[in-house]
Amino acid sequence: MLFLDQIELIKYYEIIIMKLSHLANSRILDQPTYQPGKPIEVVADQYGFRIDEVCKLASNENPWGASPNAIEAGKKALENVHRYPEGSGSTLRKKIANLHGLTSEQFILGNGSNEVIELLGHVFMQPGDEIILGEHAFVVYKLVSLLMGATPVAVEMPGLRHDLEKMRDAITEKTKLIFLPSPNNPTGTCNSEDEIYSFVRSLPEHVIFCLDEAYAEYSQDPPDLKPLIAEGRKVIGLRTFSKIHGLAGLRIGYGYGSPEMIDLLQLSRQPFNLNSIALASASAALDDEDWVSQCRRRNAAGLVQVETGCKKMDLEIIPSRANFLLIKVGQGQKVFESLQERGIISRPMPPSLGQYIRLSIGTEEENDRSLEALNVSLCN
Repeated sequence: MLFLDQIELIKYYEIIIMKLSHLANSRILDQPTYQPGKPIEVVADQYGFRIDEVCKLASNENPWGASPNAIEAGKKALENVHRYPEGSGSTLRKKIANLHGLTSEQFILGNGSNEVIELLGHVFMQPGDEIILGEHAFVVYKLVSLLMGATPVAVEMPGLRHDLEKMRDAITEKTKLIFLPSPNNPTGTCNSEDEIYSFVRSLPEHVIFCLDEAYAEYSQDPPDLKPLIAEGRKVIGLRTFSKIHGLAGLRIGYGYGSPEMIDLLQLSRQPFNLNSIALASASAALDDEDWVSQCRRRNAAGLVQVETGCKKMDLEIIPSRANFLLIKVGQGQKVFESLQERGIISRPMPPSLGQYIRLSIGTEEENDRSLEALNVSLCN
């Protein structure tokens, strides 16, 4: 009798789901979803590890964590968690503006830089628009484009690097936005400042250029968008506190450009989109330049450590300017699963990069463990 009741229940839910789907926007039904790196707890439970035995190198997080000052500022902010946060984050925007040599009116804060990408979608993308991106670029550009009914146009990346000439050739009268991440996730490759300047200055008036700088702080000399903004170019830069600042769990990032650009994005931003703990921690993180410099040095050493280990195994790597490496291992999915069985969480790649895995840079001990596990996985 219970079995029959379960069947009836399933039929009931199928009817409800069908009715709801009928009411949904048609493009939502085909919308792909973002697949994050596997959580430590899930892998530990699946393979019988203790939490501290699992090494997560899948999501390009800062293995040394956030600045102690940022942690303390977040704890202090908890004392007033019953109050709403400062609506526009004006205090933090002023501090970021001073860092960049711009005005606070030229910055917008987001729930991670991902939210700023979505705000760009809300403001500028419409059905019929074309959005240009690299074929191996951060997948969220494509997801937001599809969500807004626009058409993502993926451009070939020879050598796994953005080819700006090919991107320029892909521009049509329907093109609205171009996304360029530098360094690029998942390849770690960059475009030079001169290349970017020349490219932006050649764009038609109806095209907006977005430079995603999520990993910019890992470089001593990232491209500077200020001259292009001063020229009145239609550009926006994106930054995040999730990477070198180690605040991924608080979800905070920002966009910057002309006051006109930011005013338009502010119109689509939800009230209180950032929590007060994130605002306080991010502000303190900006003040701790020594911590950022220390993390940059440690990451550079970690890149050399992992690159050296991969070369000893005759593995091809893509030179990276970020905090991860794309490693050619042959059967990427198989190696990913083998590493997981040994307590190492890497990132498998989509079919177009199926011979690769992406491995975040960890602590010196984590890097040693991952290289040892990788060597065993390849020998099996």
